[in-house]
Amino acid sequence: MNFLLTNFIELDLVTALQVILLGFIGGTLSGFIGSGGAFFMTPGMMNLGVPGIVAVGSNITHKFGKAMMGSKKHRELGNVDRRLGAFLVLTSFIGIRIAVWINSALFEGGGDGHGSGTSAASNLYISAVFICILSVVAISMLRDALRSRDTTAADGPSRKIANLLARLHMPPDIRLQVADVRVSLWVLLGVGLATGYLAGTIGVGGFIGVPAMIYVIGVPTAVAAGTELYLAMFMGAFGAVNYAYGGFVDIRLTLLLYLGSLVGLFIGAYGTKVVKEVMIRSVTGVTILLCVVSRSVAVPAYLRQLGWIDMNPEWDAYFNQASKVMLFVAGFVGAGIILYNVTRAYKRRRRIVATLIEAPKPSAGSHG
Repeated sequence: MNFLLTNFIELDLVTALQVILLGFIGGTLSGFIGSGGAFFMTPGMMNLGVPGIVAVGSNITHKFGKAMMGSKKHRELGNVDRRLGAFLVLTSFIGIRIAVWINSALFEGGGDGHGSGTSAASNLYISAVFICILSVVAISMLRDALRSRDTTAADGPSRKIANLLARLHMPPDIRLQVADVRVSLWVLLGVGLATGYLAGTIGVGGFIGVPAMIYVIGVPTAVAAGTELYLAMFMGAFGAVNYAYGGFVDIRLTLLLYLGSLVGLFIGAYGTKVVKEVMIRSVTGVTILLCVVSRSVAVPAYLRQLGWIDMNPEWDAYFNQASKVMLFVAGFVGAGIILYNVTRAYKRRRRIVATLIEAPKPSAGSHG
């Protein structure tokens, strides 16, 4: 197919450094919130001129290796329910195939040649799903964070939905030993389908998978996070194969993302030890909301490229630049708060250690 050679942007030093920076910020946010940073990296690559379908394909390939590392750590801690992961994998692969088929079909959906190629329809579709899903996630996180500030009791996650579904009696029921819950097979298959579809569409599956496991299935938070990484390892591999088969994985971008994200993951993970949980949810919610606004700014250019609105083609560059600036502002705000707290905690720890070392020791002849 002749379009395979035109899918990939030209990588100069400046662009490569920006991709590494995307990986670093995305990795920092990922380690901080315990979920993938694709909500930042996918639109970031699109702002650099990468077709949306290639951005998703390259990012889901990057997700595979990162999830494999995280899953190993959680498995050592006993936070992975392999039985739960196995049932979710069944339909997550179907969801990914549906997503890849839709994205591939829309990739040839049109464009007018003004820098849009043939990716305008696919870009618009990915952006629309991104905006709708992550708006709900961001607003829910911020509302939950505000509610947590007003309460002193830690009641834990709500089990209203899980208890309601348990009363419906939809056999067969599956017993999950690590998660210590019993749930209908049909609920598991539905969660897997939704998680796979979103992972394959925008590269973000954990934002649906983790809450669904906690609130719909009733899985403990730590087990949900660990099992999601275990599931993401298989979804990432399957998604990578499917997108690579169509020529939609740019391995250069994947490797550059790794250069930044592996460092960022370590910093973000350390941040969870020194930042209060309510602050984690607040920072995450604000960052995701700013990313949603950034992606919304880019939408008029796609509408113009599809001929749905009448606009000067030269304005496309301005909309894209505004979207890019806003995205990096969102990333710098989120990562900046994390780095500030990590640096402050590190300095405080150094002062404590120095104080202990320099503390005067009692003389040998002193007995009080």
